[in-house]
Amino acid sequence: MRHRELHRADRIGWLRAAVMGANDGIVSTASVVVGVAAANSPRSAVLLAGVAGLVAGAMSMAAGEYVSVSSQSDTEEADRARERAELATHPTAELDELTGIYVERGLEPTLARQVAERLTAHDALAAHARDELGLSATTAARPVQAALASAATFAVGAVLPLAAAGIAPDGRLVRWVTVMTLVLLALLGGLAGRAGGASVWVGAVRVTFWGAIALALTFGAGALFGTMP
Repeated sequence: MRHRELHRADRIGWLRAAVMGANDGIVSTASVVVGVAAANSPRSAVLLAGVAGLVAGAMSMAAGEYVSVSSQSDTEEADRARERAELATHPTAELDELTGIYVERGLEPTLARQVAERLTAHDALAAHARDELGLSATTAARPVQAALASAATFAVGAVLPLAAAGIAPDGRLVRWVTVMTLVLLALLGGLAGRAGGASVWVGAVRVTFWGAIALALTFGAGALFGTMP
């Protein structure tokens, strides 16, 4: 029977964008709702501000992820293009370079040369991209995937505090949204930690901590401006 191993490196491309999107969706929307509510605004204004924040935030996350990850993708492709040109113009020097890499990793010089020659014959560019540049298909930048994951999870995260604001009893909107937000952030942090192979508790605490600070600051700002004439 073939030995199967579970690795998490292939989740990097979408996991980071998804966690960041969901976290921003929850925190930013809940903060807007709490801040506007703290200014003694009617529920309709609170919900309107929250919906506007959801739409704007989802689009901003998608655009930001696409642009930033596209820049990473462009850099990776530029490095591959340069390596491709060097392989075409200086094949012997590139072979020596690859051999040196394997020697530094612990292979005997003769064996390192044999490995370098065999991998060069198989796919020289892939060998240099992986072992010289640190690039691989597993960790390759995927702009569209990152943008969609970020926008979708932002929207999902933003809907939850909005729902709490919509069903909260009169006079308890801020309390309901705050409690639900902190619970959701703890769950999100725990799930992200588990998916990434880290501690569930550490993931929950660090996400909840920063979310609580954001809520406190926006509540303070809303209360302050709400008392101004």
